[in-house]
Amino acid sequence: METGSLARFLEGVEVERVPGVLSREYEPARLIYRGQGRGPALLFRVEGVPQDSASNIIDTRDKLYRALRVSGDEEAYRRLLGSLSSPSRLHISGAPRLRVAERGLMSLPAIRFYEGEGGLYISSSIFIACSGEVCNASIHRIMVTGEREARVRLVPRHLYRMWREAAGKGKDLPVTVVIGVNPLVTLSAALTPPYGVFELEIASSLLGGLEAFESPVHGNPVPAGAAAIVEARLTPKLEDEGPYVDALGTYDRVRKQPVLAVDRVYLNMDEPTHVIMQGGLEHVMLMGFPREAQIWRSVSGVVPRVHKVRLTPASGGWLHAVISIDKNHDGDGKNAIMAAFAGHPSLKHVVVVDSDVDPEDPGQVEWAIATRFQADRDLVVVREARGSTLDPSSRDGMTSKVGVDATMPLGGGLVFRRGRIPGV
Repeated sequence: METGSLARFLEGVEVERVPGVLSREYEPARLIYRGQGRGPALLFRVEGVPQDSASNIIDTRDKLYRALRVSGDEEAYRRLLGSLSSPSRLHISGAPRLRVAERGLMSLPAIRFYEGEGGLYISSSIFIACSGEVCNASIHRIMVTGEREARVRLVPRHLYRMWREAAGKGKDLPVTVVIGVNPLVTLSAALTPPYGVFELEIASSLLGGLEAFESPVHGNPVPAGAAAIVEARLTPKLEDEGPYVDALGTYDRVRKQPVLAVDRVYLNMDEPTHVIMQGGLEHVMLMGFPREAQIWRSVSGVVPRVHKVRLTPASGGWLHAVISIDKNHDGDGKNAIMAAFAGHPSLKHVVVVDSDVDPEDPGQVEWAIATRFQADRDLVVVREARGSTLDPSSRDGMTSKVGVDATMPLGGGLVFRRGRIPGV
């Protein structure tokens, strides 16, 4: 099997096969929600989809670190950042045996996850497009409106730039959408490297080589082992997309978004597709972990050591961070706060704690705020800064940011330390 294969990855992890066939309406969401964070990846069948679907593949940090073949935070961050700075060329080979899907997009796991959503959605779709010498791979949701037509949410990043250039000339942008790949390919597509850095080459570096082939219609490079390949065009035509529940568990509003015209859908019957429930732990891990690495790098430049960075699940793995550090000076906590905002500009709240406080334990973090923080000297407020449009309380992304320095003063002594019971 190819390095980009999801089936190959699943051979090395615990998998629970769910019996029966699930309705497209809510049943996969209930299954994913109940199983997330509790152990095995899930393998199940969705009505109308001829392949198995997999979910909760990297819904925990342990699963992600197994995929990265690392043992801890710092090694994982260094590995991801190293691949980002030193991408590896793809190994272009012949195409695998593919089957044409007769029902087009309805042969894929298009699902309604939450009540009130605008339609059936494909949530794990990686769009690959090339413009001149530049290729891009990024994840975008697809609202399916028919076997051959859909609407795609484009945020103003690299694929949006390519689409705008084509639409400005009255042309369609050829795209190839892949679904069901090795999770390190998905993780790489969740990154936002500089324009011109191809995310599949980052995946190739992470995997120690990635086999790829030219897609059947548009000739875009796609990972060998992908479960489904959609050859399509992003048209200049705009239609309503949404509502859709986003990473924060809130409803994203209806917008005019590009219409996707589908040319052909191909299936690799030896591979499972991938279903990601938005707002679930797998979604949070894919969104948040690359930003944790960026925060770790930024804060490591201003303090002696960063022990842990955690973007909190309740904030969608996006808006709130807790960071544990070592200090040389009493101002290091505030420098860490500002560096964190610089490392991840969407960040809204940051709490900085000492190394004896576990950022993954909300009780310990609250204890540090209760005993080591004074608002008149340890609070950092940044007003009217650019944040995230995911935050419904922001004004089109404009927000106020808060940093809490909950580190104890150097030389503070015994009064700032937590009492310990030997053997507990």
